[in-house]
Amino acid sequence: MATKIYTRTGDDGSTGLFGGTRLPKHHIRIEAYGTVDELNSVIGWLMSFVADAFTSEFLQMIQSRLFTIGSNLASDPEKEMITPDLVDEDIKSLEESIDTMQGVLPVLKHFILPGGSSSVSAAHLARTICRRAERRCVALAFESEVDPKIILYLNRLSDYFFVLARWLGHAEGVEEIKWIPRK
Repeated sequence: MATKIYTRTGDDGSTGLFGGTRLPKHHIRIEAYGTVDELNSVIGWLMSFVADAFTSEFLQMIQSRLFTIGSNLASDPEKEMITPDLVDEDIKSLEESIDTMQGVLPVLKHFILPGGSSSVSAAHLARTICRRAERRCVALAFESEVDPKIILYLNRLSDYFFVLARWLGHAEGVEEIKWIPRK
């Protein structure tokens, strides 16, 4: 018989961290790793629009790093636990990818509206969810220890998704939608 997915332990509105501590489901720590999980899911959806094998592999690597972040955030900070960690190279790889994509893009001279194609829209959605995940982690860092590399990674990752949205549109021949303020 397969293990049941439901445990009923969260029926009271609490959830358990790795290490055993239980927290209310509205706790900022749960919000932080829940938003990282949401980002990971939307990246999976974004990948369904990406035909380029290199970009798909890179996005899958990002998903793996987000699992690293999630496991770190879901672990009880009061207990000595071994969790996967981010390294400087993870942030550097995002920066290198951003620089490579920007090398083929026209200089940005206007604010642009999200949209133009499914892939561009999905990348912008990933960007905004990533920004929310970053805000949740920053808020958590005010009350508990958070690996500073998590916040750096999420900050750089949102930049990556912005540039990826532009790069996908460029590759698809989709014109960017300029924001024209009302006068």
